[in-house]
Amino acid sequence: MNNFRLTTIERAYELARSGACRTVGDIKARLQAEGYEGVRDRLYGASMTGALRKLCIENYIAPEGDEDVPASAKDDEDDD
Repeated sequence: MNNFRLTTIERAYELARSGACRTVGDIKARLQAEGYEGVRDRLYGASMTGALRKLCIENYIAPEGDEDVPASAKDDEDDD
């Protein structure tokens, strides 16, 4: 049995490439739901969020029935 777990950053990039997350905020929420700690600290900085945002925009697949509204920088603001 493999107990290997991706780091927070590795998992963030995996989620961004998966097409499941529309914004960096979505990635942060998913990571927290998966039990990752210190998400905001680890995904901090313009380079990191910019790279993740770009991957989200390139790969996002809207769920059926949802409008495919492009993500914007405003969508990534933290509310907490």
